[in-house]
Order: sequence, then C-alpha cells, then structure tokens
Amino acid sequence: MRKFLAIVPLLHLALAPAAARAHAFLDHASPLVGSTVPTAPHEVVLTFTQNLEAAFSTAQVTDSSSARVDQGKAAVSGNTMTIGLKALGPGSYKVHWHVLSVDTHSTEGTFTFHVGGH
Repeated sequence: MRKFLAIVPLLHLALAPAAARAHAFLDHASPLVGSTVPTAPHEVVLTFTQNLEAAFSTAQVTDSSSARVDQGKAAVSGNTMTIGLKALGPGSYKVHWHVLSVDTHSTEGTFTFHVGGH
C-alpha cells in the first residue's frame, strides 16, 4: 500500500505537463502584444502552442470605439491564425481571439496594440 501511495503523486506529476499542453495558448503575435507600431499593419498574425480547428477558431480586431476594423473571417493554417485589417489610423486596437485546438479544448483571450504615438 505504501508503494501505491508513493506512486500516485508521481503519476500526477507525470501527467501534469500533458494536461498543460492540452490547450492552444497564444505563443506570440504580430504586432506584439501591448506594442506600439509606427505604421499600421495590414494583418494580425497569431501563433498558438497547438494546431487549431479552422471552422471553430475566430478573431476580431476593434478600434477604441469597439468598431470592427478587421476584414472578416480569419485564415487558419496549422497553429497560425491570420486576419486582414482595414486601413488603420493612429490609435489603440484590441484583438479578441477564440480558438479550438485539434484536441477539442477551447481558449480565448484579448490583447491590445497601438499605432502611432499613443
């Protein structure tokens, strides 16, 4: 029985990294999260830690008045999502993403970036 009780915590530790990898988390973005870029980007590129299910993964980009400034549906290829942008002026922009990884776990999040001197 003591051996069993000693193995349970070890088994939990061994499985924990697999559970942590069971979701697609945002790895990096372009423009960078929280960054200020001197000129307006033509697209936002989001790279995740796992491949995505294209049919169930979305992104939206809005300006400071919550008006959408993206060009519609995001394109997904593997673990990367790209969404085109309309012509942006100086200001703050918010990216909201919701993704479903190929192992059926969903995650979502938001971040901002700024164009110009804001």
